[in-house]
Amino acid sequence: MSFLMGPALLFCPADRPERYQKAAERADAVILDLEDAVAPADKQRARGAILAQLGADGDGPELDPSRTIVRINPASTEEFEKDLHCLKHTPYRHVMLAKAESAAQLKELEGYGVIALCETAAGIVNAAAIAAEPNVVALMWGAEDLLASLGGTSSRDDDGGYRAVALHARSAVLLAARAFGKEAIDSVYVNIPDLDGLAAEARDAAASGFGSKACIHPNQVAAVREAYAPSESDVAAAKELLDAAAAAGTGVFQYQGKMIDGPILRHAESTLRRAGRR
Repeated sequence: MSFLMGPALLFCPADRPERYQKAAERADAVILDLEDAVAPADKQRARGAILAQLGADGDGPELDPSRTIVRINPASTEEFEKDLHCLKHTPYRHVMLAKAESAAQLKELEGYGVIALCETAAGIVNAAAIAAEPNVVALMWGAEDLLASLGGTSSRDDDGGYRAVALHARSAVLLAARAFGKEAIDSVYVNIPDLDGLAAEARDAAASGFGSKACIHPNQVAAVREAYAPSESDVAAAKELLDAAAAAGTGVFQYQGKMIDGPILRHAESTLRRAGRR
């Protein structure tokens, strides 16, 4: 099972069913959140809301399963078992495992395409082993939960940039995901009014190799989509380069005064994929 959603994934509290459709309409995929967005006392009601939005016969979901992810509670918790029981009665087969920490936890999610959310020290250290599991389709990292697990106070410096340990975690998750051919999802940007900061971070995510970025507010979606969408000039240049490579018929060739090889061609292919041209 591959992961083809993105680039803008929008979290929606699972106990707010009136927001489900709005979130799905605004973003490329919706993440129904049964974990941090829902108070402990409301988790059962949230699971009931997911079940209640199915059609009258239980087989006509209001949300498109191919564009819906359910974030479930951490493994080895009572809420995790209840989440799985709920999901068995839905058509949703993409789940985001909160606080994923080991490959063993993925064994309990056979049959699901899992986005492993690495947001603790153990999760970051074990990211490669987690990414190697067959049912893992993507890895995501979480900055604030990670710093909390370390006993820290904030993932960012006073200037808004990530602290060194957060940058290390971000890179570790990206490298682990890509090493095993899995998708990588960048963490949320919590300063909702700062769309310029979000746009800059999303552009960096796209340029670094993250396939998607998670959003916590509908107003963030447009900035993420714009950051991931190559300009028409970029698309044209990439197409011309790949056409030149096809005409050259060699592994390495000269183009516009530059030596072109495999990595540069893969950058061009990535540009066309993000533009939906490949």
